[in-house]
Amino acid sequence: MYKRIGILGGMSPESTVAYYEYITRTYTERYGEYGYPEIIIYSVSFQPYVDWPAEGRWDLVASGLGQAAKRLAAAGADFVVIATNTMHRVYDEVQAAVDIPVLSLLDAVGAAVLARQVTTVGLLGTRFTMEQPFYREALAAYGLQVLVPGAEDRAYVDRVIYDELVAGRILPASRAGFQAIVERLVSRGVQGIILGCTEIPLLLTEADTGVPLFDTTAIHAEAALRYALDEG
Repeated sequence: MYKRIGILGGMSPESTVAYYEYITRTYTERYGEYGYPEIIIYSVSFQPYVDWPAEGRWDLVASGLGQAAKRLAAAGADFVVIATNTMHRVYDEVQAAVDIPVLSLLDAVGAAVLARQVTTVGLLGTRFTMEQPFYREALAAYGLQVLVPGAEDRAYVDRVIYDELVAGRILPASRAGFQAIVERLVSRGVQGIILGCTEIPLLLTEADTGVPLFDTTAIHAEAALRYALDEG
């Protein structure tokens, strides 16, 4: 029996679906059958997780996600993945709330960047992900330097995420805007770009940029699949 995966999702629905599809489809493509691990999804109501960070109430975020992780554990999950980058701001608190492992997206991303022999990366995500230190500090443990866009570009990326991508709206004009931001980061010396919001891969691919892109959704979902199969 494989480990049962608990996906703590809803932040946004788009990324939660992407995790589920990646795990199930990748297993079937890789092994040629449909015996993928069992998956339990707990989808929170997204609105509080928009409001609380905006109000600086990370204590409420931690409490809410901790309770959600407990529900996944009670439902039989053997481990949990938080299907979002920004909410890893409270990863330690969520892990402390449950007795089962919470598989860190940040650790999975750090290992993936090192595997591509990249040492300086740009980070795109919500303004909380780009501006608060938790992401940079986690990747610094892997010897990585993380650069973020300038203030105007950060505001643009954040707006596109919340106004478009979380609703599944993929606009060519926004893709062009992100391409320009990537070019500015490359001009500052970055060797690759972390798509530090699980919705950004819906908009941007390596074919759009010409530099390595680190799809955090795929990286984290792959880590979950391998862990469930006892392969990593």
